[in-house]
Amino acid sequence: MQYIGELISLAVACLWTVAALASEVGSRHLGVFVMNVWRMALALTLSAALMWFIFGAPWPVYAGVEAWGWLLLSGVVGYFFGDWCLFNSYLTIGSRMGQLFMTLAPMFTAIFAWMMLGQTLSWSALLAMAVTLLGIAISVLGRGDHHHFSLQLPTKGILFGIGAGLGQGVGLVLSKLGLDAYTADVPAEVLPSVETLLPFGANMVRCVAGLVCFSSFYLFMQRLHERRGYEPTKTFRASFSDRRGLLAMVVAVFSGPFVGVSLSLLAVQYTAAGIASTIMAMTPIIILLPSRYLFGQPITVKSIVGAIVSCLGVSLFFLL
Repeated sequence: MQYIGELISLAVACLWTVAALASEVGSRHLGVFVMNVWRMALALTLSAALMWFIFGAPWPVYAGVEAWGWLLLSGVVGYFFGDWCLFNSYLTIGSRMGQLFMTLAPMFTAIFAWMMLGQTLSWSALLAMAVTLLGIAISVLGRGDHHHFSLQLPTKGILFGIGAGLGQGVGLVLSKLGLDAYTADVPAEVLPSVETLLPFGANMVRCVAGLVCFSSFYLFMQRLHERRGYEPTKTFRASFSDRRGLLAMVVAVFSGPFVGVSLSLLAVQYTAAGIASTIMAMTPIIILLPSRYLFGQPITVKSIVGAIVSCLGVSLFFLL
């Protein structure tokens, strides 16, 4: 079938839109920490089941100490720090703007790949960074007093958005280091048959780090609240009775870390990685309409132009 890779990439962009919207709903109902404990636990369970089906064991059987080390660190940076910032950005500026700031991830990836992996930071990457930042600036800045520009979003939300992009970008570089070490651990005679499946094992290790970090920090916050003499508003026990929050969490996991990631890996097998990445980066545009109907967020010319310019900046990373 012609254009199957492009169609899968578009489906991934739509799934990631669903994941962002569901994550915002789930975070408002369950709280960021409870939402992510559930999310990481379910993602880890599904990943372990997939590993068992593929490799006959519920863990990445060939991964050595170095691979586990890099991938766990990637999970701490990407899933814990990055997703903590991302989900808090959903609560402060909404999933639409949160996804817009996620277009910063390729910029941070390029910068840290240059710093940590020695990759070249080309003129095209610098141009892509400038265009991405321009798109975000169009969406975030507005006319203030005395013809000066002013921020149209809460500063805390902007910092959370930047942190989300930073966590995603640095986490990706660390994932590459871990995946390279994981690949080197696989016996040469086995590698050709499992090479395309190794990212699923790598993602499972990252989920372990995410679950441990979110669970530990949740327990720490619970103890802190108890010492201060008041009951936290969002508890894990209370989440069992919040059906809407749990449903949103399940939708977020299936459409994001599980099905979305799986299809994104499938897409690059049928079309060029640059084309697939460009189409999958369209989430900030696709999310405009559903966020209008679900959360009443107005669609303005500035928001449309900002989203398009930011997505164009992301595409330049892969097409130039």
